Amino acid sequence: MSDNPCLSCGACCASFRVDFDRSELESEGGRVPDGLAVELTGRLMRLRGTDHAQPRCAAFSSTVGVRASCGIHEWRPSPCREFGERAPMGIGDDACTRARARHGLAPI
Repeated sequence: MSDNPCLSCGACCASFRVDFDRSELESEGGRVPDGLAVELTGRLMRLRGTDHAQPRCAAFSSTVGVRASCGIHEWRPSPCREFGERAPMGIGDDACTRARARHGLAPI
């Protein structure tokens, strides 16, 4: 796992909006802390910080391209889980390449 380039990247955490269903909130029986969510519609939530013009997840507490650490890794919403589960297959895919380019990082 130590050779996983995601652990020293984090560009995805500071590049994309993260929308998820309200049922994933802790108050609704899910695991995502309510304080890290912004309501978009009755059912749709967005991870706080990813709603900015320059998205950066509020749970991302590291420096892009240096170290990647998620403050809610165990409780992150499904889009983050799905993106992470694609690794290592998703490493270097189009979304990864776009995120890295946004931060001046070379493709993997």
